Amino acid sequence: MVGPQLQPEPPVRNHAPLRSVGVIEIPDARDSEFDHAAFDPKTRRVFIAHTARNCVEVIDHDSRRHIATLPDFPGVAGAVADDGAILTTNRGAATITWMDAATYKIKGVFPSGPRPNGAAIVKRKGIGIAACIGDAHQGPVLQIIHLNEVAQRSIDLPGRPRWCVTDAAAGRLFLCIREPSMILVVGLPDLRSLAQWRLPSGGAHGLDIDHARQRLYAACDAGDLVEVDSRSGEVTNVWPIAGVPDVTFFNPATGRVHVAIGEPGLIETIDPRTGERLQTVTGAGAHTTALVPPDRLYVISPAHGGVLVLADA
Repeated sequence: MVGPQLQPEPPVRNHAPLRSVGVIEIPDARDSEFDHAAFDPKTRRVFIAHTARNCVEVIDHDSRRHIATLPDFPGVAGAVADDGAILTTNRGAATITWMDAATYKIKGVFPSGPRPNGAAIVKRKGIGIAACIGDAHQGPVLQIIHLNEVAQRSIDLPGRPRWCVTDAAAGRLFLCIREPSMILVVGLPDLRSLAQWRLPSGGAHGLDIDHARQRLYAACDAGDLVEVDSRSGEVTNVWPIAGVPDVTFFNPATGRVHVAIGEPGLIETIDPRTGERLQTVTGAGAHTTALVPPDRLYVISPAHGGVLVLADA
């Protein structure tokens, strides 16, 4: 197996690669705490986990305004979207909520393991997935929910789960495990454990996938972005980043990877084709984002009291 191509560290350009196009205010958002957000292409709405307020905030992308605060999502840790369906992980209640993106109707609330975290939803297959951190009484587990059948199954995990994504066919799930730092590969829908791909950087965290080139991008707490072949698990590149990362998005329109770093508050942008690194200053605590194709990155920023909208052009 060919080892990773450790690229020499290119200079970080002084000018920001992402252009600020404004701020969308969210009520009661200043100095608050948020987590994972998702854009639903069907309704063109962005759903944001407002963890500190136990609610989900909704932004209408086309009008660029906040349109709803949805209550009763205790300790909500994340939101994912697919074709008009929303799934949230609610750490405070150990539940998973399935919701209609257009009407906000709750279609189901399912029990989960302690502290559900990373999630995925595949509407065409009728499945939701949640990776649960666990607690002193129960270890970490990965759960799959057959939404229309109200059936569940789960498997134990080898460590604390972070974020996850599926391949284009939704036949495999890729899940970051913090320690030992790896990408766990699981077959869907049967939750067969297929592989454990160890990473050369500690604390696998944010994760996204380039379906066209079949590359995974795992941002690690030790301060690296790791590129992995999604077919073989081969590490193909490693780039340094400016701090402890969180939400990570690959933009297929520009071919660039955006990593949110809450401290000191910036977006690190890497072009995997050239290794060029660029930085955009955001705000302290702005560790979560949502990508709105083809050219908008929503940075949920407590310092801005809402969403800092950046153009990836």
